[in-house]
Amino acid sequence: MSTENLPQNPEQPLRKPRVAVVFGGRSSEHGISVVTAGAVLRAIDRTKYDVLPIGITQDGRWALTADEPDRMAITDRKTPNVEQLAESSEGGVVLPVDPANREVVYSEPGAVPKALGEVDVVFPMLHGPYGEDGTLQGLLELSGVPYVGSGVLASAVGQDKEYMKRVFTSFGLPVGPYEVIRPREWQLDPAAARRKIVDFAGEHGWPLFIKPARAGSSIGITKVDGLSGLDEAIEEAQRHDPKILVEALLRGREIECGVLEFEDGPRASVPAEIPPVSAHEFYDFEAKYIDSAAGLVPAPLTEEQTAEVRRLAVAAFDAASCEGLVRADFFLTEDGEFVINEINTMPGFTPISMYPRMWQETGVGYSELVDRLIQAALRRPTGLR
Repeated sequence: MSTENLPQNPEQPLRKPRVAVVFGGRSSEHGISVVTAGAVLRAIDRTKYDVLPIGITQDGRWALTADEPDRMAITDRKTPNVEQLAESSEGGVVLPVDPANREVVYSEPGAVPKALGEVDVVFPMLHGPYGEDGTLQGLLELSGVPYVGSGVLASAVGQDKEYMKRVFTSFGLPVGPYEVIRPREWQLDPAAARRKIVDFAGEHGWPLFIKPARAGSSIGITKVDGLSGLDEAIEEAQRHDPKILVEALLRGREIECGVLEFEDGPRASVPAEIPPVSAHEFYDFEAKYIDSAAGLVPAPLTEEQTAEVRRLAVAAFDAASCEGLVRADFFLTEDGEFVINEINTMPGFTPISMYPRMWQETGVGYSELVDRLIQAALRRPTGLR
């Protein structure tokens, strides 16, 4: 960790590293980002770190928020938002784009800007576009501020499911059948784009999954059993992303595995299994976050299967040049082969999220997990590395 901005007087103790927890954001995953941040704020060791909560509203304003994790939980099946937590409806937080100055400033209309102090590391709890996709990471690189998680390239690859699959394929990792419909294809000739999907179904069979190419938390995904629901599914996916991904159904078990960066490199957790959810057609947003679908941790796999999925999880982490953490999601097909579905470079950290649960079972508790991520970020320089 750099000490250039810390007090140099030997008679004064060094101040604690300051962690800015940034959450909310402009994506459709705004609410679950707030919930995740609440859990992280609750877990950060306040004897080791000072904490500055910063929420990004759905229209993109950086707001100063109260450090009150209890207000950041799902209530009555509804997720919270930054607007409810912001200390002002107009004030904004500014992170200087200057590597020589890490001081955060807060300003309100008609008032003198107030310095909030320097930030040593950012813990970005943003999910989806405008935060998890490399955009925030690029801003932090320009600012010279270390941050938790993957860099610009890996974050962008991890967000765009098309290019994620292309990277995995180039590294020899197994992926399932998929097709991509780009915005221009649908705009210029929707009939041709529809035929492309139908031809894909003719080769791989129904049902298909129609999903936004650059969204997460299972938002905007529809399982389509035939032509009758296709246009509605496309419309739903495009509400979240103009580029859509079409995936064939892979029959088998859903297996997840966490990867965490240690001092000697990335390691994989014990895997988990997501069992079929009887009230839902698939493991969608409601099942994940509202109805608290229970995963099996550890997954009931053989020793050989456990070793293989852990190996593949680390291989996916390395293939995409990830840092800090990743949750890798797989299908264990009926013929006994693992197929990687996707990675999440900033997986959920809610109390029921699979990533912390897998590491808890592996021997790394929640608070230690958060601390390791912060320490890994402080060790890592910004810029080319």
